[in-house]
Amino acid sequence: MTSLAISTEPEIEELPSDLPPDDLESDEPPMESTEHLAQLLLLLDSIELYWKERADFFAAGNLTIYFSPKQLKNEKFNGPDFFIVLGTERKPRKSWTVWHEDGKYPNVIVEVLSHSTKKLDQGLKKQVYQDVFRTPEYFWFDPETNEFAGFRLLGGQYEPITPDRDGRLWSTQLDLSLGVHEDKLRFFTKEGALVPTGRELAETEHARADRLAEKLRALGVDPDSV
Repeated sequence: MTSLAISTEPEIEELPSDLPPDDLESDEPPMESTEHLAQLLLLLDSIELYWKERADFFAAGNLTIYFSPKQLKNEKFNGPDFFIVLGTERKPRKSWTVWHEDGKYPNVIVEVLSHSTKKLDQGLKKQVYQDVFRTPEYFWFDPETNEFAGFRLLGGQYEPITPDRDGRLWSTQLDLSLGVHEDKLRFFTKEGALVPTGRELAETEHARADRLAEKLRALGVDPDSV
């Protein structure tokens, strides 16, 4: 994503009485590659499954963030590759419009770097997330080189998050770690377990059922009769 127009106002004040609608369509360009799309879907699928009992968050990717109702036509932000907002209603949205979301900005942002966006993601966008969005945690990951870094907002400035012994970065916002697993950026629990996708969970359950069936057959029991 390379299109960018921003405001330097970190807060919304004196909102106009005729606010634009809250169902503005997203205006994002396609993902740079199938590799980027696969990475995005991994993050979305795993966090949605892990937090399946929660109703107080919104996770999205490649979705436009609109944040200034004062200058709607010339001020928007081509959204992060992946972001999570906490303390909000879990429901489908066409875009994230800050003035209709109690002034909330993302709590966590992840950018998937590419040759065409790396300079922007590590420069201007990082500055916007720090100075305008005040997003507590920002991460980036390069699927080609496995470059991975994270930053936490401290005293109004982003400071690098120190990796643990496994090279993972702890997110205080999510109560999860982010780390590289099989050349993909993934979530991990505080115990170090990989947060699975729905497909991975189904495969694990299937393998477990197969092992149980083999044990029953070894005992002379037909597993289909149990």
